[in-house]
Amino acid sequence: MATLTSLAVEAPSTQEHVSERTPTARRAVRRRPRWALWTALIVLGLFAFLPVYWLAVTSVTPERDAFTFPPRLFPSTVTFEHYLAVFQTPAIFEYLRNSIVVSTITAVLSVAVSMYMGYAFSKFRFRGRKSLMYFVLSSQMFPQALLLVTLYVVFAQAGLLNTYQSLVISFTTFTLPLCVWMLKGFFDTLPDDLIEAAKIDGAGPWRTFHSVILPLAAPGLVAAGLFAFVRGWNDFMFALTLAGPEKQTLPPGLVNTYVSEAATAWPELMAASLLVSIPVCAAFILLQRYLVGGITAGAVKG
Repeated sequence: MATLTSLAVEAPSTQEHVSERTPTARRAVRRRPRWALWTALIVLGLFAFLPVYWLAVTSVTPERDAFTFPPRLFPSTVTFEHYLAVFQTPAIFEYLRNSIVVSTITAVLSVAVSMYMGYAFSKFRFRGRKSLMYFVLSSQMFPQALLLVTLYVVFAQAGLLNTYQSLVISFTTFTLPLCVWMLKGFFDTLPDDLIEAAKIDGAGPWRTFHSVILPLAAPGLVAAGLFAFVRGWNDFMFALTLAGPEKQTLPPGLVNTYVSEAATAWPELMAASLLVSIPVCAAFILLQRYLVGGITAGAVKG
């Protein structure tokens, strides 16, 4: 009995001791994930923005200081002569024009085709639907480099080499699968009651799609179009192989302009690369609201 009484007396004191330490332990548990999160964000930020910072620093560094060792994180002298050299190179503006033409047509054509395919996969039920959907997705499994020789032969026989058409067709072919699945996921989030209401009002399938569905699908269309635009803007391999010097886009054009067997003009190349990145960055900033909405719309089904 004495032992049980002593345990009963000691039990409250033990509970009070545990309750006193519990808030401290909870704060320690909360701090650890927070510190881990901030550390991960800093590491990811350095990984993402350090190359951009180095590109900007090299573009304003004089030629004589660009190859100093060890490299400097902050240039001792700032110069903008490399940017002036870029603006004084007429070929850069030709490559820029080609990139704008090819990327814009690729984006428009990819969206125009994928919106009908995505809507059909989302709202219609027909035989072979799932097989066709997975067939479209499986085309992304093949490395694009394997198809380059075949496309070169086909375009050569069709007389399309060194033309805008060869680049647009090849870029659109490789962007369609992802655009279709992206828009299919977006159309899945739109309720079928909208289609039923349009039918009751007397609208046909084409009128329903163009007047009711497409205005609501604007974020998805912008996301798919921006993806296709960036795909055409950044491509190097197909633009270098299928297009001649007069139709080449910026990626191979910059290499041909600033990279040679004897030497590479790194400061000018960095300045040109920074300048040609501005249109894509501006597009992302202006359309980020639609882009985020279009990408995440099909992530949750409900």
